Amino acid sequence: MADAERPAPTPAPTRMEPPVDPESGPFWEATRTGVLLVQWCTACDKGIFYPRSFCPACGAVGSGLEWRQASGRATVYAASVEHKPAATGTTFSGGQPYVIALVDLEEGVRMMTNVVGCPADQVRPGQAVTVSWEPLSDGRQLPLFTPTVGPGTTGAGADADAVTGAVTGAGTGAGATDVAS
Repeated sequence: MADAERPAPTPAPTRMEPPVDPESGPFWEATRTGVLLVQWCTACDKGIFYPRSFCPACGAVGSGLEWRQASGRATVYAASVEHKPAATGTTFSGGQPYVIALVDLEEGVRMMTNVVGCPADQVRPGQAVTVSWEPLSDGRQLPLFTPTVGPGTTGAGADADAVTGAVTGAGTGAGATDVAS
């Protein structure tokens, strides 16, 4: 076969790609089109994240659970900066510090993610963020969050005094700094 006829090799993923199971399937399928879904319990009217087969609040199963489109708007609850990604074997950040964060979606659920699109040391609790997407090797997209900049928001360039946050010093690994609310 000539080189022109060979398909291009698929690049190796640079980050761990989340597995798909029956509970998370609809969530991951929606990411293919850039839609963020939240599982919802119709029995107690509460959002659920991470996807599962029952409601952790009331125990509802089956038809008591549905999927709703999320706004994509969230607030940083807590964040940790990994300053030495090579120490953890991370390659997706290109050796640069990166932020692992817990964000509270407007829909009332908290999810773990990365905050991107700003210097890692500028992410603070209380900061408004918006979903963005990183393509995965199989066509799914990983929901990440970027600072929201505009009137009444705490974006990447905001004054650090405008948001609550303190470095706890506890760390989560080699070179990590925790920022908690």
